[in-house]
Amino acid sequence: MSKLSQKHFSELVTKLLDGSITKEDRDTLIHIFLNNQEIKDWPVYFEHKETVEERIYEKIRSELDFGIKETKVIPFYRKSLFKYTVAASIALLITLSVVFQNKNHEISTKVAANKIEAGSDKATLTLEDGTSVILEKGKVYKNKNINSTGKEVHYIQSESASKEVVYNYLTIPRGGQFSIILSDGTKVWLNSETKLKFPVNFLEGKTRGVELVYGEAYFDVSPSTAHNGAGFTVFQKKQEVHVVGTQFNIKAYKDDSCISTTLVEGKVEMQFENIKQNLTPNQRVSINVETNKIKIAEVDVSNDISWKEGVFSFEDKSLSEIMKVLSRWYDIEVVFENESIKQEKFNGVLMKNRNIEDILLSIKNYGIIKKYEFKNKTLILR
Repeated sequence: MSKLSQKHFSELVTKLLDGSITKEDRDTLIHIFLNNQEIKDWPVYFEHKETVEERIYEKIRSELDFGIKETKVIPFYRKSLFKYTVAASIALLITLSVVFQNKNHEISTKVAANKIEAGSDKATLTLEDGTSVILEKGKVYKNKNINSTGKEVHYIQSESASKEVVYNYLTIPRGGQFSIILSDGTKVWLNSETKLKFPVNFLEGKTRGVELVYGEAYFDVSPSTAHNGAGFTVFQKKQEVHVVGTQFNIKAYKDDSCISTTLVEGKVEMQFENIKQNLTPNQRVSINVETNKIKIAEVDVSNDISWKEGVFSFEDKSLSEIMKVLSRWYDIEVVFENESIKQEKFNGVLMKNRNIEDILLSIKNYGIIKKYEFKNKTLILR
């Protein structure tokens, strides 16, 4: 959490405890509470941390009162801001409040007997000779300067590297995720349905370049100071992202009309055709590949990068956008029989390891979906 965000959080906590908090600020506080792992530097002007935790818990419980209709967060998350027990209790309270709001709303569901599995660590590594290697959880792979734990593949720079650049590919299927440490020390997290092209070794003194063929990836780039000033470039269709050493997320799926790049730390230069644009932290640039229009916005980066931490963070997302994400992670097809619900908005923090039925029940209890049905691996929404 940045110092600015921490200050905002502190102000919201104070408002909550003195009773002056508004509905909008309360929702923001709950969102921050559920999306951040930890505050390491507790504000000195607060009471003891554990005391404040208990007061927050009691206050939020009384605020919810199992009947507040404006509460908009459905939390099934990986980590809490404070103690797991306190946050889990708050999660239960918020969830129950939504369930109670819908207790008179009859919803019919029919779920197929076959179990839809959540995604897991898996990928296909394609070597320079065309050999394909299946990487998956619990399976160790070693070959020359390549090591894989089944969750991550690590490339080690070879001292006897050829002067010719040789490329490998890492392909993540639907229902998968994986990470890679490139030979220069750069770490890349790859989301479902993603393909990365990268060199086995980087040439000394040359710009380090990789290509995000499609999909979504989070980059933590090894700084240029560790590589004799050599920068790092990510190529993606018509777009190039030039960096020195920084952290950023690129989302560029084949079925999306926009490419979006979100900067977390450092500085990057975006180049799209003849247009160049610098980004600063907490900015997202979206490029419409059909119209070539560019949009830059200040954003809460946690929503864009939560996927790599095992969380779906949906903030004012349409049901259509959400179902794209879920279809990739659970490897399912989604059919809207009721087209009118596609643009319905949903705010929620959902844990990626949850059963698909739990996810759907959360959205259903929100009042957007009336009925859903599975036919094999096709989800039909009504």
